[in-house]
Amino acid sequence: GGGQKTFRALLAVPAAGQEERGGEERFAAAGSSAPADTASPVERGIFWSRELEQQVPPGFAAEEAAAWLSAARAARVSSLEQGGCGRSSNRLARLSDGSRACVRYGINPEQIQGEALSYHLAGVLGMQERLPPMALALVEARGRQWEPVREELRGSHWAEGAVVSLTRWVDNLTAVVAPAPWGAEAGAGRRLQPLSAGELGGLPASQLVELVQWSDLILFDYLTANFDRLVSNLFSLQWDPRVMRRATSNLLRAPDGGLVFMDNEAGLVHGYRLLAMWDPYNEPLLRSVCVFREGTARRVAELHRRRSAAAELRRRYRAREPLWARLGFLSERQAELLQARVDFVHRHIAHCRAQ
Repeated sequence: GGGQKTFRALLAVPAAGQEERGGEERFAAAGSSAPADTASPVERGIFWSRELEQQVPPGFAAEEAAAWLSAARAARVSSLEQGGCGRSSNRLARLSDGSRACVRYGINPEQIQGEALSYHLAGVLGMQERLPPMALALVEARGRQWEPVREELRGSHWAEGAVVSLTRWVDNLTAVVAPAPWGAEAGAGRRLQPLSAGELGGLPASQLVELVQWSDLILFDYLTANFDRLVSNLFSLQWDPRVMRRATSNLLRAPDGGLVFMDNEAGLVHGYRLLAMWDPYNEPLLRSVCVFREGTARRVAELHRRRSAAAELRRRYRAREPLWARLGFLSERQAELLQARVDFVHRHIAHCRAQ
């Protein structure tokens, strides 16, 4: 998105029994800082309350996303511009229906595959509204969709017949700084402390609403083994002790306060090849969350019970992405890894419940 401003919201959530430090930093949040309702933000020890979940911005509604995807697949690409969409091989496209989209061209096809599969896994998990609508497209210089930008394609060095992703452009997004226990706690060199019910009393509603979304994000990034978001910041701590006070990679905030999980191409395929390198960061992150959206926990429990994570992802991907066969699906080994990670998350939630 455009106009990224750093948002200094460092929630210094102390561990149980730990002294509070820096009160002015603890509540340095933008927008409303009214205390949360006296009702507990957590139900049954590990679930965000329904009242709190109802305050979470709705994100990209399913009907709105489906309408945009249908229009984007039918539209022609009117122009392609460099800049604003990540790496230099990507382009910002203006479509004939007046909308804009980031066109991502992967360094290799597994990045586009990871982007697409991560998007549909978010749907399986019930959190797709946090990701901008995304569709696949086939680069064909003489095809109807790309004919108006044939000259631009020639200068892009994109391969004819390559599969790219079209992601809806969203205006007025701003940068997001990780709240504690991931921000201030990690930046001070301490072990990540679990985010649990006992540490949430008295936090402003705006911060609690953000934490609801972060709990989904960290669970999602663990399942997909996405190292290109908060994990990459944690990795950089070894040479940059202030990195956690800077913007989180590939995470932006919409004007209504909703978090937008951007650019998920490291997920499921690329990330699964690099587990040995990145799981020492991804696992502690997952363990740092002990409060969950009940709907997310329920879906994880179902995928665990039925051992159906890959099957449900495949069913949804095939039903909703016409070009799925061009990129194919997870290998058998990757499908097993996905199920194993679902099982790990399920055990972690059970551990939090037992605490």
